Amino acid sequence: MKKILVIEDEPDIQELLCAYLRDAGYETTAAGDGVAALDLFHKGSWDLLLLDLMLPKIDGYAVCELIRRESAVPIIMLTALDTEENQIKGFDLQADDYVTKPFSMPVLLRKIGAVLRRSGGGEERHTISYADLLLDLDDYRVSVDGTPVELTGREFELLRELVQNQGRVLTRSVLLGRLWNYDFLGDERIVDSHIKNLRKKLGREYIETVRGVGYRIETLH
Repeated sequence: MKKILVIEDEPDIQELLCAYLRDAGYETTAAGDGVAALDLFHKGSWDLLLLDLMLPKIDGYAVCELIRRESAVPIIMLTALDTEENQIKGFDLQADDYVTKPFSMPVLLRKIGAVLRRSGGGEERHTISYADLLLDLDDYRVSVDGTPVELTGREFELLRELVQNQGRVLTRSVLLGRLWNYDFLGDERIVDSHIKNLRKKLGREYIETVRGVGYRIETLH
C-alpha cells in the first residue's frame, strides 16, 4: 500500500483529504505545520507528499526546499496561492505538480496516480471488486464482466462508497456529506438521480433501495 504524507493546517481539509485517500487505497499520515511535517518525513518512508504552502512555523516552500536537498520523493503542492508566480516558484523548487484550491478530489486522485507512475511508484494498481464489477481506483474506470462502463466522476465515487460499505445502509444525507461535501448543499433527491443513472449504465441490480432510508449493496457470501 502506497504511503502519502498529507501536510495541511486546515483540519477540515486535512480530514477530507485523508478520508478520500484511504478510500482510494492509500495509507495516510497527516501533519499540521512545517516543523511536524519535516519530523514525520524523516521518521517514515513515503511514496508521495501532498504539501500545502501556507503552513504555520515553516511554510510549504521552505519545507519543499529542505526535502529536495535530500530526497526526490514526489511532491504535489496543494494551495490557494493560484498566481503564475507562485506556481513557477513551486516548480522551480522541483515540485512534481501544483494543484490550486478549491480542488476536485477525482482530479487530484488522478494526478496522484499519474505522479506515482512517472516516479516509478505506480506499478501497483488499486482496485476493488464486487461480483462481476471491477473498480480501478487509480483511473476511475469501471468494468462489468470485463466490459468497460463509462461513469462520471461522481457516479464512480457513489458506486465505490457503496461497494466499500457492503451490507451497510447509507442514507442520502450521509452520501451527500461524503461525496458532495462543500460542492453541494441542497435537495437529497440528487442522490436518487445519480443512483438511477448508475443502475441504467451498469445494467445490473447491484444497488438495493431501502425505502425511506437510503441505499446499500448486499455483502457477498
